Amino acid sequence: MLGHERTIAEAAGNRYFVAMPELPEVETVCRGLAPAMEGASIRRAVVRRRDLRIPFPDHMAARLENRRIVHLGRRAKYILAALDDGWTLVIHLGMSGRMTVFGDGLPPPGPHDHVDFELDAGAVRFCDPRRFGLMALVETEKLDDHKLFSHLGPDPLGNRFDAAMLDAALAGKRGPIKMALLDQRVVAGLGNIYVCESLYRSGISPKRRAGTVPGKRAGRLVAAIRETLLEAIAAGGSSLRDHAAPDGRLGYFQHGFKVYDRAGQPCPDCDCDVARTGGIRRLVQSGRSTFYCSRRQR
Repeated sequence: MLGHERTIAEAAGNRYFVAMPELPEVETVCRGLAPAMEGASIRRAVVRRRDLRIPFPDHMAARLENRRIVHLGRRAKYILAALDDGWTLVIHLGMSGRMTVFGDGLPPPGPHDHVDFELDAGAVRFCDPRRFGLMALVETEKLDDHKLFSHLGPDPLGNRFDAAMLDAALAGKRGPIKMALLDQRVVAGLGNIYVCESLYRSGISPKRRAGTVPGKRAGRLVAAIRETLLEAIAAGGSSLRDHAAPDGRLGYFQHGFKVYDRAGQPCPDCDCDVARTGGIRRLVQSGRSTFYCSRRQR
């Protein structure tokens, strides 16, 4: 498996993400980890440095050892491992974090392999070259009030996310809808790739003022967001550079992008003349690239 990972990295030509993993990538990682971690006990934990984006919890390795993982889930872009002592291990992958399942022992660690979890059977290793990830231990009953989660809006795949909720969240907002959807207080877990793709599917311009979306447009947008995310999860997420599932498999949703990173190419659902219109357009909004079809999206 290690050799397979190195082949992937060398073929990509660059071990670093160009963008933070979004909800489908984190969900893919979660589903890949669950068979190995859910219900398993952490026989030994190894932490090789003091911090990532923030310091590791005090005595984290000792606090995890001999704890059973009763449930593994996701909230927004965070992986949550609920433990049998009433605490939850919170994991964020940052920009370059990867978690890999090993079935038969761990190979020697590399320079970016920061945390190991040795389980009843097999092990999981956390690698993060850029060290923008994080791990925290939070009392499970207090997760909703913790600073990492207290500000988050509803999950776009949850029951709370519907047209009425989006109507209320966008009412009166004067900024562009693209930036409103990236605000984790409005909806939790969306990132640049899937907002671009969802706006395209809903026919809404990323430049449209957010406060004008409530109504029929909001209904189309909610449906487009769900459809886009579910298709991406089924495809294993998008592997732009280094994202892979815990078993080393790459996602392939990037092969189905309709607009993202396709500036100058034909819109897949239009018959517009690229020579005249320029095809899919790119603009920069708050420092982030936005891709859209000016003819289809209004």
